[in-house]
Amino acid sequence: MSLSCALDRIRNTPELAESVTVWRTTPPRPARYAGFPEGVSPDLCEALARQGITSLYTHQAAAIREILAGRHVMIVTPTASGKTLCYNIPVLNTLLSDPQARALYLFPTKALAQDQWHELTALVDALGAPIRVHTYDGDTATAARQTVRQIARVVISNPDMLHTGILPHHTRWSSFFGSLRYVVIDEVHAYRGVFGSHLANVLRRLKRICRFYGAAPQFICASATIANPGELGERLVEEEMAVIQENGSPAGAKHMIFYNPPLVNRELGIRRSAVLEARKLAAEFLREDVQTIVFARSRQTTEILLRYLRDDATRLRLPSEAVRGYRGGYLPQHRREIERGLRSGEVRGVVATNALELGIDIGHLDAAIMTGYPGTIASTWQQAGRAGRRNDVSAAILIASASPLDQYLVKHPDYFFDRSPEHVLINPNNLIILANHIRCAAFELPFAAGEAFGRFPAEQTAEVLAFLAGEGVLRQVRDTWHWMSEAYPAEAVSLRTADPDNFVIMDATTNNTVIGAVDRFAAPMLLHEGAVYLHEASAYLVERLDWEARQAFVRPTDVAYYTQASSAVQVRVLDMLEEEITPRGTRAHGEVVVTSRATGYRKVRYYTQEVIGWGEINLPEQEMHTTAYWCELPEEAADELVTLDHGPNWEEQRRRARERDQYTCRVCGIREEVLGREHDVHHIRPFREFGYVRGENDNYLIANELSNLITLCRSCHNKVSGDRLSKDNFSNGWRGLAYLLHHVAPLYLMCEPQDLGVVSELRSPLRGKPTIYLYDQIPAGVGFSEALYRLHDELLARAHDVLTSCPCREGCPSCVGPAAAEGEGGKEAALTMLRRLLGQGEQNR
Repeated sequence: MSLSCALDRIRNTPELAESVTVWRTTPPRPARYAGFPEGVSPDLCEALARQGITSLYTHQAAAIREILAGRHVMIVTPTASGKTLCYNIPVLNTLLSDPQARALYLFPTKALAQDQWHELTALVDALGAPIRVHTYDGDTATAARQTVRQIARVVISNPDMLHTGILPHHTRWSSFFGSLRYVVIDEVHAYRGVFGSHLANVLRRLKRICRFYGAAPQFICASATIANPGELGERLVEEEMAVIQENGSPAGAKHMIFYNPPLVNRELGIRRSAVLEARKLAAEFLREDVQTIVFARSRQTTEILLRYLRDDATRLRLPSEAVRGYRGGYLPQHRREIERGLRSGEVRGVVATNALELGIDIGHLDAAIMTGYPGTIASTWQQAGRAGRRNDVSAAILIASASPLDQYLVKHPDYFFDRSPEHVLINPNNLIILANHIRCAAFELPFAAGEAFGRFPAEQTAEVLAFLAGEGVLRQVRDTWHWMSEAYPAEAVSLRTADPDNFVIMDATTNNTVIGAVDRFAAPMLLHEGAVYLHEASAYLVERLDWEARQAFVRPTDVAYYTQASSAVQVRVLDMLEEEITPRGTRAHGEVVVTSRATGYRKVRYYTQEVIGWGEINLPEQEMHTTAYWCELPEEAADELVTLDHGPNWEEQRRRARERDQYTCRVCGIREEVLGREHDVHHIRPFREFGYVRGENDNYLIANELSNLITLCRSCHNKVSGDRLSKDNFSNGWRGLAYLLHHVAPLYLMCEPQDLGVVSELRSPLRGKPTIYLYDQIPAGVGFSEALYRLHDELLARAHDVLTSCPCREGCPSCVGPAAAEGEGGKEAALTMLRRLLGQGEQNR
């Protein structure tokens, strides 16, 4: 009833209801059941019955049947559909019949591993069998690790621990690897980009060690709904996969609501902040005691929202601890405490990054609020699925930010509801990642001459081995490559980034207690001196950043602002891999070096978003070798788009024409005072037809006669001017088009805007043409750039849709960026250039 009351208030409050662009209610879905497949132990069936499970969903039965038949399996069903039983039943079934059999479970986070340990242990206890199940991760006590290696039948871990704590010490695990029957990899959709590329190489190392001990484990993968589950599974484990994706689980009714914050300035296209709207809607749910999760797109937004909602909790007479934050950077004991509070109901609201998107058991929440589009359709459904994990009614609200991508989706909801989720992209053969794992593999076992590394060809593997020998870490003795260095390579390789260096954040007031960490590329933007670092709704002022030691020293502060940093970025092309040149423009992709430098920051007041101060940042430049997609406007088209020199009397004639026309557009009748700027003056007979050349003739005098001039507003002028722009407008438009493409590109990639970088240049050093680069924000790249090259025309067409459907006049955050930032005329200029790139400009001339 409390959820119904909150939803009724949204429906019946005009201020809220007017912002709802779509409200779809998914009806309840009944379960489809099946019996236990042949071969499942009667003892196991009885144990499940004691837990209240007397039959299976159809997808569970299908998955178990395939696994018992010995096939590698990928299970792809929505959140809370019972995927865990799909692998627990066949694994326990085998462990019951074969006392030597072992299984390895991998989860992307330690929190999820702990959660699944509880579930599997409960089933083993109901079974009453002597099957020892243990977690093995960074939190496992040193004294307990030898016991786990010796007695565990099921080891539950994560890729990071497998990478650094198990594979390099495989000799201590010889009996385990020699009897390993199953490797379970859950939440496979989380392994995308860098993390997935690393995991594929960790699994190459795992299979190599298993072969050494005479084992060939069967892989069982589970994922939320994605577009390419079979392909992803096969790229990860390099085995053919049987895909199970017909969902038989039940679901309660769900209200899916798209909410677009109201315009506060239609002319400038400025909308009310998505963060403030999330706060307002979350407060409505908290008022009705609806347990709610609020997802934010970044750590900083998480902390800002948490601060706001704790203020609201106080006003609603709730204890401040009833609302908690949850994100990466929190210490493990803090996260476990929050998870327990959610399960017990003591925590009524949680503000989280996508760290809670995965299937950690946090109880039965009733509402999910997404502050901005999560970046992918798959992630949106995953976050929405955190509410309503029983058969009860639930609600999920997507609040659009001002970004072009968000605005496109809330205005074109059918694109979201009718489109299948995205492809997950990984690149196991990313040279930096691959070389690091071959280094680790050589430490674990010598390489034989002619040996391939998984499906990476033997000839190319030999080239990497020769490179490592040149670095002095390998030595070739006859037909074998041996590890020679004293270094322990896995410790230097992080699976979460292609760069191993992290910065730790220490509270200088508590004996330098570590409170968090950020990666090297984010450190200049978040940990510069003077930055406000936010953690659990508390603000810390960065007093000192020790760049060489990778340490930031902070102190608690009660300042009324947070900080936002800016940077200068340059792109240099190293190698063009593919290129297509057409009369309308050029598209290409290749290898590049990106140079970035944090330049300054601004202080932004809470609630009002007022900028109250600025500061400089003086930190070293950073270089990254990665891949990029770029598009170029032909030089002749750029020249045609920029207006000509109109002669020395142009400004005077322009003034006289506006005065004659009473400062009113002769087409639409709007006056200059209404728009707050001067109108344009247009040549009725095109100026270029008069053949004026400065210093050679006076033909401008005839061209600029008042009888050939007419006053037009900017919008009308762009419609009749033959797509000609001023130089300032051209610059503004090109920057605006880069902004738009950067925000639209994630529609096609399973990534977030911050996974891509963008640079626009009016005269690129590559060929001197106007160029826009979109590059992978990951050393060596993971495939985004090549995908964008293939999607070039579709990307431009989608950007055109966004631009033409946006109601603002001059540009706004929802299309080409705010007019104040990109300059006047940016929107029309961007549209003109976009039409040229699409080939529409030539058709219109």
